[in-house]
Amino acid sequence: MEKRLTVALVAHDNMKRDLAEWVAWNGEKLIAHRLVCTGTTGRIVAETLMERRTTDTANTRFDITMLKSGPLGGDQQLGSMIANSEIDMLIFFWDPMSAQPHDVDVKALLRLATLYNVPTAINRSSADFLISSPLMAHDDYKPVIKDYKSYIERTLK
Repeated sequence: MEKRLTVALVAHDNMKRDLAEWVAWNGEKLIAHRLVCTGTTGRIVAETLMERRTTDTANTRFDITMLKSGPLGGDQQLGSMIANSEIDMLIFFWDPMSAQPHDVDVKALLRLATLYNVPTAINRSSADFLISSPLMAHDDYKPVIKDYKSYIERTLK
């Protein structure tokens, strides 16, 4: 049996259609994993997976958790899950052409993904590389997490 990962899926409004197309293309791979989505993205992902079921996957239930909308706290919820080692991969179709009212939340989310060494895709190409990586099936693969003990124990002058 293939390793089950927890995959976070996020998309800005102008990128939701792109993510839905990507989910449709990769649906059979995705239903083998636990999915965590923010807000409307979760509804779109669930609808897309339901529509794209094949005869082979018709009876397969998919595991999806829907958080709050990003601007309403979903980004922070997801960041908390990353900090608690509950997310194995982040697929974030972000819109580089539009200012977001919650840009600071997005930056914090991406910072946490980097800090905790969570494989992160920010566009369709990088998402394709992540989802097709042979490392997704390796039970023994664990990302190296930097030890921040010296930072935590530092003395302030």
